[in-house]
Amino acid sequence: MKTNHFLTLAGALLMLVSCGENVEKSAQRYLDAAQACCDAGNFAEAKNQIDSIKVLYPKAFEARKAGIALMRQVELKEAQQTLAYADSLAEENNARLEALLPKFIFEKDAQYQEIGNYLSPSQKIENNLGRNYVRATVDEKGHMNLTSVYRGAAYIHHRSLRVSAGGAFAQTPESGHLYESSDAMGKTERNDFALGADSGVVAFIAHHAGEPMKVEFIGDKTFSTTLTKQDTRAIADVYALALALQAAENINAMQDEATRKISFIQAKESKAAESGEE
Repeated sequence: MKTNHFLTLAGALLMLVSCGENVEKSAQRYLDAAQACCDAGNFAEAKNQIDSIKVLYPKAFEARKAGIALMRQVELKEAQQTLAYADSLAEENNARLEALLPKFIFEKDAQYQEIGNYLSPSQKIENNLGRNYVRATVDEKGHMNLTSVYRGAAYIHHRSLRVSAGGAFAQTPESGHLYESSDAMGKTERNDFALGADSGVVAFIAHHAGEPMKVEFIGDKTFSTTLTKQDTRAIADVYALALALQAAENINAMQDEATRKISFIQAKESKAAESGEE
């Protein structure tokens, strides 16, 4: 009886060892596939292959341990690729900015402003006193505003702008940024309309850059005037600069995130090496 019992235990142990070897062998196929995907730059599929080991072979402990080390390699290569791509985008966008910036005046009151603004020389306030017009500015972060300037004998309390050309038009939503003042010469109103909350008015003007265009200041009453060729060109130029500055902000964020991820993964690798892990 004792002999039979011993043989039974030995057989069971051999089966467990055999099963364990089979599990590790099966899991290794996923590791090999993950490594091939990583080498080919297919990082998403490499991660899927590694994750499959945890799901399909939870007891393949050696393969799972190797998978953790391989996952670090995949994530590191992915972050390095992202950083290289972001660097190439930055180089291209910086050249674009260098070509655009000389067209603009930069204004910043160091005492009161942390971020300055760019505008077209033709739209400096002192060059447009007494005019009814729309001016464009963009700050260093790429936040662009249209500012409508109305001057008249009475307030119209305008809250929206409509521009039209070639039988088409675009109109802003109502803005709550109306500022009103008066002096002996009449009433002045200014309202701001931010890019992104303008219902396509800026893009519409840019599409018709260099063309005169009808603009309506819409409030309790409606006042109509013409944006000159110079005005539409100035707004289009500021729009182009805004897009380049926004791109720079996005690229910087991409570079920072990739750099942080690389540092984090490298720190994990160093810690794993110190502890004797793979």
